[in-house]
Parts: sequence; structure tokens; C-alpha cells
Amino acid sequence: QVQLVESGGGLVQPGGSLRLSCAASGIIFSDYRLDWYRQAPGKQRELVTFIMRYGSIHYVDSVKGRFTVSRDNAKKEVYLQMTSLEPEDTAVYYCRAVHIAGRGDYWGQGTQVTVSS
Repeated sequence: QVQLVESGGGLVQPGGSLRLSCAASGIIFSDYRLDWYRQAPGKQRELVTFIMRYGSIHYVDSVKGRFTVSRDNAKKEVYLQMTSLEPEDTAVYYCRAVHIAGRGDYWGQGTQVTVSS
């Protein structure tokens, strides 16, 4: 059974930092691209960043220079280090694993990030 479990969300003040983690089980982790998405209230889910199995990375413009994605293939974990957080970053953050040969994808349950003073 495949599971993706996010953790690390919470309430943080503007300008603060959080580190999200996503632990995978039931998949050959290195066969997957790992994505972070977020969904703010009343808005569509949007791709924030992804990291390929050997480290190629993409960021959406709004988080460039503030967020850093990384992965540990041995631990089957992907991370999202978020700094200089803004109220506009408030959302539920989801990790997604996408098979590199198109053999399906999996989502985590999400973790809430709230940026507020």
C-alpha cells in the first residue's frame, strides 16, 4: 500500500520559516518525481515546486529564493524548506509522487501552513 505522509505544518509569523517533510512508503522512491502543491482557501491547487529523482528542480516564480526543495532517496523523504514566509503562502501543502514512466501518481493528505501575526 502506497502512503505519502506530510508533516511540519503549523502557524508561523510573517518572515518566519517552516520545514515540511513528506515520507513515502510502498513505492520505489527513486522512480518518482516529487512535487509540492498548495491550495489556499477558495483557490485552485497549484504546483509550488518539483524535484526529479537525480535533483533537477523547478520552482514557481512566487517562491523562488524563499523555498528550497530537497529529497533523500535512501530515507524516501522529500522536504520543503520555506523561509521569509508571507501571509499569501497560507495554504494546505500536499506532496505528490509522479512515476517517471507515467505509471501513476500518489498524493499525501496535506498539511496546513498558516502565516499570520
